[in-house]
Amino acid sequence: MDIAKRILELCHEQNISINKLADLSDITQSTLNSIMNNNDPNPQYKTLEKICTGLGVTLADFFTEDQPELEPELRRLLATARKLTPERRKLAQRLLETLSKD
Repeated sequence: MDIAKRILELCHEQNISINKLADLSDITQSTLNSIMNNNDPNPQYKTLEKICTGLGVTLADFFTEDQPELEPELRRLLATARKLTPERRKLAQRLLETLSKD
């Protein structure tokens, strides 16, 4: 699998730039550029895991080239929720439940 190509596909689906992905993944821009320019075609597991977190996908989803189970908007929402504290997740859940009652 071409890791750089897969990253581009997922960024395109979620409408985020490579620069934004570096921020979301908590990795340096140079590390991500090395992967994208195929200078590092086989990144370390931990780096790939951070990229997946930034993209809001699991490693399994990353390596599955079929249609993802969740829409990009839902994956972004899930990725954001994962970054919240348990208390804030409960608040977000209540807010979403309230919004869905319309």
